[in-house]
Parts: sequence; C-alpha cells; structure tokens
Amino acid sequence: MSKTPHIIPLAVLLSLISLPVLSQDEVPRTPSGRPDLSGNYDIATLTPFTRAAGLGDQQELTDEQAQAIERSAAAAMAFADRDSDPNREAPPPGGDGSAGAAGKVGGYNSFWVDPGNSMFKIGDKYRTSVLTDPPNGQMPALSSAGKARLAKIRPYTFENTGNAWWLDLESGPYDNPETLPLIERCIYLTVTTVPMRSVLYNNLKTIVQTDNHVMILVEWMHWARVIRLNSEHPPSDIRSLGGDSIGHWEGDTLVVDTTNFLETPNQAREGLHIVERFTRKNQNELLYEFTVNDTNYAAPYSGAQMWPLTDDRLYEYACHEGNYAMGGILRGARLLEREELQRRAQEATQD
Repeated sequence: MSKTPHIIPLAVLLSLISLPVLSQDEVPRTPSGRPDLSGNYDIATLTPFTRAAGLGDQQELTDEQAQAIERSAAAAMAFADRDSDPNREAPPPGGDGSAGAAGKVGGYNSFWVDPGNSMFKIGDKYRTSVLTDPPNGQMPALSSAGKARLAKIRPYTFENTGNAWWLDLESGPYDNPETLPLIERCIYLTVTTVPMRSVLYNNLKTIVQTDNHVMILVEWMHWARVIRLNSEHPPSDIRSLGGDSIGHWEGDTLVVDTTNFLETPNQAREGLHIVERFTRKNQNELLYEFTVNDTNYAAPYSGAQMWPLTDDRLYEYACHEGNYAMGGILRGARLLEREELQRRAQEATQD
C-alpha cells in the first residue's frame, strides 16, 4: 500500500532552523568563540608599501586624493592593456628597454599584472603607505651587518646586455640551477610570505583555522604557513625559509611570532624576528599588522593593511610552467658564452 509522503511546510521548516544573523560590523566566530579568520582575502592594493617621499610624516589622504590616485591607476592600466600590434618585430638583443613587469625582455601588455584597483582605509581614513613606523613611512637605514650581507648575496636581477659579461668571474650567476635566486628556482619569495605584502599579481591568501592551528596559503611557490597555537619554537638548528611560526590569542587578536629563518636552503638567517597581528574587524575585513626586527636594519619597522574578503578562488601559481624556463635560462647562458668565446678567438686571430 503506497503512502503519500509527508511534506513539511517551508514556514515550519524555517522555524526549526536557528541561524544567527550578524550585522555588518559583527565579527563571525568559531564554535569555540574565537574570531573566525577563515576565508579568501585579496590583499592587492594601490597603497604603496613605502610612502611617497614628499609626504613626510603624513599618514592619511583625503577621499578626494585617494580617488584621484585610483582614477589615474585605472587609466594607466587601460592604456597598458591595449591590444598589441600583431605585426611588431622581435625586441632587439638585450631587450627593448620597456618598463613594467616584463622588464627588458619586451613585455607585450599587462595581462598578468594585478596590483589592485583601490587604496585601503584603516578606520575611515585612507593610508599613504603600508609602513607606519618609522614615522616617515620609509625603510630604516641599513646597518653595517646589513650592508655586509647585501655585498655577499647575489641580487635578484642582472643587467641583460646581450653578452656573457660574467664569463671571467670565478662563479657566474648562470653556472647551474643552484646559483640562480630562490625566486627563479620557484622555491620561495620573502615579500609575499612573512610579512605578507601586496605585489604585482597573485595577491590572494587563504586562511584555514582550527582550535590548534592556523594555516595561511601563500600561493607563491605553494607555500603553506602552518601556525601552531600555544606552542614553542623548536631549537635554533631547526629552520625554514619561511621561519617557524607560533601563535596565541590576545583577546580577539591572533598574535603570530616567527623566527628560525633560513637565508638559503643551506644557510641560517640570523637576527630576523617577525611579529604579526590578525584582527577580524567585521564580516568583510581583517586588519593585518606586522613588526620586523632585523639586524640588517638600524631599527625595527612596522606596517598595517586591511585585508578584504573575496569570493574569488585561489588558483595554483604554476611557476615556470613546470620549471621548463630553468632549462631555457641555462641554455641561453651557454649560447651567449659560446658566442663570446668565438668573438674572443676571432679577435685573437686578427691581432
């Protein structure tokens, strides 16, 4: 014997479900009562990391000033996004001198560039820079230790002159994969990881939170920062390029302490200690603050930035498209070296 299914009226069903309705300014919380930091955040911003020198100690902009900057940036991006001439010639050896993300290799447009389209406010005021201390919004001077360190490490970029200028060096920048910078080897990028800064593109961060851990996915080389709550740092011989992060709650603010850094996969990075603060301000925003104590600088420096939640999804940063470009860099260097040796041999026969 068939029975007619019993259908619960929608009004009755809804009355059985008790869901909290948060106002715009209320902070969402986990079942344990902590502010819920979980979500995707797009930290791209037109607010510069360091302040324009002419602004001195001025930390705020008027709405009109900030909106003028945003309009100017939108116009510049539209200009950069113009269709490229399909009949254009290849750039000359050494690049065409173009500015922008592609540098001297002849960038065709700004398709891959996403620096943001707005400045951020803290409270109701636009900020002139992410840096808040020193008061002038500039990085502190290098210490003697910092100058010595910079003299030893390889810079991230070299002038592309179109010839093998490094041939007579004892150790050249393109000798093998290990002589290339970590970013070119798709291993690690400091400025996107700790402290976390807005860069030219790929600015989404994903936070996943539990009662004992907070994970921040930094999709620049697939770096997942796993922050242990109410823990201790391991001994100093246990290190990571992104350091070791532990956290604790101070009221509604998550405080993260990071130390035990590596300079390279085989070298310790001494004298670096970073403290970050994460405060959920409302349903849509998180306040991110940081203070960096680095013996390479004459004083600590601090900054603050609003992180807005986004419905956008974080996708894989396919660095080097499988790292094929690494082989291209090294093969190109070998080609330039052969050309330089042939040029020298030809000059020797003419003398």
